[in-house]
Amino acid sequence: MARTLRRHDARTGLLLLTPTLVIVLAVVLVPVAWSVLIAFQRVRLIDVGRTGLFEKLTLDNFARVFASDVLWDSLRTTVVYTVGSTALAVVLGLVAALAVRRPFPGRSFVRAAMLIPYVAPVVAVTFVWRVLLNPEFGIVNSWGRRLFGWEDPIAFLSQARGEITVLGLDVPVPTALLTVIAFEGWRYFPFAFLFLLARLSALPGDLEEAATVDGATPTQRFRHVVLPQLMPVIAVLVVLRTIWTFNEFDDVFLLTGGAAGTEVVSVRVYELLTVQRNVGAAAAQSVLLASVLVVLLSAYLWLLRRREGART
Repeated sequence: MARTLRRHDARTGLLLLTPTLVIVLAVVLVPVAWSVLIAFQRVRLIDVGRTGLFEKLTLDNFARVFASDVLWDSLRTTVVYTVGSTALAVVLGLVAALAVRRPFPGRSFVRAAMLIPYVAPVVAVTFVWRVLLNPEFGIVNSWGRRLFGWEDPIAFLSQARGEITVLGLDVPVPTALLTVIAFEGWRYFPFAFLFLLARLSALPGDLEEAATVDGATPTQRFRHVVLPQLMPVIAVLVVLRTIWTFNEFDDVFLLTGGAAGTEVVSVRVYELLTVQRNVGAAAAQSVLLASVLVVLLSAYLWLLRRREGART
């Protein structure tokens, strides 16, 4: 009787999971498998509908991708863009969460206002940034001339390299790339803000009170009491933002179109597909991008697990 009930429960569970499995298979696994297969075929955009599943398999697409200097340049740009924007988003989210942790008049309004960059349409916010940073009539350059004494306007979104003077030395600065990183950090810090604020709200107050009684300064309380309890959440945020930012396309494309040293790998894939009409090369580069992302995340998770094991 018990065995019959277990079989019935197993069949019922499988029946309930079947719709989800079918959707995942149709929406995720089949397109991924098709993309991998196309990466080994010479397929132009006009020939996609007439290409068979196992027709003319070749490694030419991967040879072309690996031999391209543009790929490695875009990959380096993607790594810098991912690391910079992820770190900036997490840091800004942490600062914002700490700022509204304690009650004060208007805190609910401030919390809601901090979500605007994340919930606003990307087309709208990129257009606003393009207007604000315009070298001819943008308000940022106008204020820079009045407040900071800029001699010439700065083309934040079209200048690949600029220079700043530090201690009498001219230091080259990737202007457009840093601007795109700043935009990415500003747009997605509310995501980190929500995660960190929820964790801060759940922290027990006894530990901080005990540290205060023992004479710990606010910096010491944050470093030794608050931050260790936030690290698991920060680790999850870093993983999620790394995955999403590494594949980011619309923000970069709408701001700069991939010009001025901001061509990330996703923009390069788009150009292979739409400009050169080479579906096979675009798929090969997508597979390479996914492989690099898997390696980076595996290394990060391994280091994180090793660090947690050393603590225990």
